[in-house]
Amino acid sequence: MNSLMEKFYPMLLIDSLSRFIVWAVVLFGVLITVYSIKFMKGKSGIGQYYLYIIFTVIASLGVALANNLILLLIFWGFLGFTLYSLINTEVGASATAKKTFIIVGGTDALMLLGIAIIWNMTQTLQIDQIKIALDKPMAVFAYVLLASGCFAKAGAMPFHTWIPDCAKDAPVPVTALLPASLDKLLGIYLLARISLNLFVMNNAMNLFLMIVGAITIVAAVMMALVQHDLKRLLGYHAVSQVGYMVLGIGTGSLIGIAGGIFHMLNHAIYKSCLFLTAGDVESQTKTTDLDKLGGLAKFMPITFIGALIASFSISGVPPFNGFFSKWMIYQGLVERIASQQTVVISVLCLLAAMFGSALTLASFMKLIHAAFLGTEGAHKKVNEVHWTMWLPIMVLATLCAIFGVFARQIPLNKFIFPAVGIPEFIGFWASSWATVLILAGIAVGLVIYVAGNLKGVIREDNHYIGGEPLAEEERLSGVDFYNAIKELPVLSFIYKKAEKNFFDIYEQGKNIVFAIGGFFQYLHNGVLPTYLVWTLLGMIILFLTLVR
Repeated sequence: MNSLMEKFYPMLLIDSLSRFIVWAVVLFGVLITVYSIKFMKGKSGIGQYYLYIIFTVIASLGVALANNLILLLIFWGFLGFTLYSLINTEVGASATAKKTFIIVGGTDALMLLGIAIIWNMTQTLQIDQIKIALDKPMAVFAYVLLASGCFAKAGAMPFHTWIPDCAKDAPVPVTALLPASLDKLLGIYLLARISLNLFVMNNAMNLFLMIVGAITIVAAVMMALVQHDLKRLLGYHAVSQVGYMVLGIGTGSLIGIAGGIFHMLNHAIYKSCLFLTAGDVESQTKTTDLDKLGGLAKFMPITFIGALIASFSISGVPPFNGFFSKWMIYQGLVERIASQQTVVISVLCLLAAMFGSALTLASFMKLIHAAFLGTEGAHKKVNEVHWTMWLPIMVLATLCAIFGVFARQIPLNKFIFPAVGIPEFIGFWASSWATVLILAGIAVGLVIYVAGNLKGVIREDNHYIGGEPLAEEERLSGVDFYNAIKELPVLSFIYKKAEKNFFDIYEQGKNIVFAIGGFFQYLHNGVLPTYLVWTLLGMIILFLTLVR
């Protein structure tokens, strides 16, 4: 038994970073399974669904613990299969499943090539024995190939386009488990692993990550801002938030890297919470079209509270966890600026991160208003969901608050700092005191509200715009808050291109493949004289080549 353990133990890498990924994988696997009990009840293929969930969790644990690059790639590739299978459990999602499989599987092939280069350079596949300086073109090429796989799994640009489609078409528990949580955890985990352990980063590669992160933040949040479908909006935000993680790792500073990894964990928590609330809304109203929703807060108060807390967190509103990790990433960028490292690019990335956070808040103001506030939508009066569907939401929402208020005491000291080291904080943020002050402000506001309403009569009035009351058939909806953005001259051109899939690497690749296939189909038209002509031309070219 001991010899067997000694044989296989080198295949495992158990350290602080992989250990907390394991705990996170188990947590999300359990919560999504509980949520699925009611959500997936009565749907076809339910046995296969739970089997794929089990396989997904096992393969995720394998990725987190693998110390051999080939073993890691085996588990990584198997996750592509389970993702494809889980998406396909929803009727009509086969095209999205195929697109996802091709994008993720294609980058798996790139990773295999990168691993082959690493083997050629080091003659080993053991992660804990590899340390490659990025001072040669082949080393840089290998890093970019592995990073591409990380980008596709996590959803960073340009390999992101499968996530909004998956968010819209796949079953909500699948989206909450994979694109929202496990894929983000594993993609950014591997990016951190190769950046901290496998390769010795230089300033050029750090800038590469920072630029990818900044572009992902801004471009994805601009797309999210104009979405009318609740799940597709969340899908684009799942892409945008990856940009913060990549940006944090790219800063190269200890606090920025810790912030990026912390944001990876935070994102998995609040984005899973948001997708599960979207699942609650869909299960009760049979739609995720924001224009048809409204007024759900009074019918589904628990779901509303969960969505509100997660929205605050993703928007970076203190004292929730999303604020703290973004604040650490900002400090990493400020540290680069203070040390005079590529100041212009660092400043632009800092502005992009802050701009993205502001637009995220604006986007979720639209979501909360359109779905939960305002006048009732086209749906009938509904009830709160079954407890198996709201319990995971409350657990995740509670973690959003705990990991924000007690950020240093619990997630940072227990999970993040043991993995990357203890950084020095440039600024000062006392989350516990800030929480006390915020609660005190809320309490004062409640006192003022109660004092102004001692008679217990709440005034209700009709909606109006510009002093003109609206007719009863006219209804205010949050979906039109930012439609004017699409009409701006430069942005309208970009949005039109995006609607035509101009920036979709899958669609453009498909067009190129079909064009090449069409060309050869044109050449091979089945007419004998045409084949004879091509044969003659081939012989002439071969003859001229041999003569030279």
